[in-house]
Amino acid sequence: MTARLAHIYRHPIKAHGREELASVRLLAGKALPFDRTWAIAHEAARLTGGWVPCANFARGAKAPKLMAIEARFDEAEGLITLTHPDRPSITFVPDDPADEGRVIAWLAPLNPQDRAQPARIVRAEQALTDTDFPSVSILSLTSLRILSKRMGLDLSPHRFRGNLWLEGLAPWEEFDLVGRIVEIGEARLEIVERITRCTATTANPSTGRVDAPVLQALEAAWDHSDFGVYARVVQGGVIRQGDEVTI
Repeated sequence: MTARLAHIYRHPIKAHGREELASVRLLAGKALPFDRTWAIAHEAARLTGGWVPCANFARGAKAPKLMAIEARFDEAEGLITLTHPDRPSITFVPDDPADEGRVIAWLAPLNPQDRAQPARIVRAEQALTDTDFPSVSILSLTSLRILSKRMGLDLSPHRFRGNLWLEGLAPWEEFDLVGRIVEIGEARLEIVERITRCTATTANPSTGRVDAPVLQALEAAWDHSDFGVYARVVQGGVIRQGDEVTI
């Protein structure tokens, strides 16, 4: 089977919602445009103004209800709309300080009270991915089906908060691509490293409730907790759903 790009997702605010795109233009040395451009720093965050680790931000590993947020970003207007099954929708300008207070108030019920609370919206010059370089995550629908079968569950791709989902790879072939170049549409990406997963994957992205021992299943069956790979864009260009993938 020829491998193809099945889905493109971006997450405008780190750990706070996802949206699907039909196409996007990747830029060399950059993350997917408007992916993890913003994040919600908690009250104990230590920020430097540049890239900092995920421990400084509200995230699904510590607040599973966040996993049920969906997002829509209007690039022309600079507006983000967040929705959640337990909250009314909210629309705001993430770079406008006047909107920050009501966003933090909207998020407060979704964060456990015994954890550091969300404090402010931050934006860094470099995308706030989980890597210290601007990365694009690539995942395999084949591997997702294998893991789902192993667990006896229909696991949603949204548990893994990936950018590019490929259809047609051999089982776990993505791990063998580290150090190689993947061509998708007009773009070329270098596969850099495997993604080690956290407990955010245990939360159902429809409800925000923990309901699946994903990490334990990976460890039990394959002796690791990795799923997907991080890539670096080495040649920019437009990619579209349905594009052929060449290794």
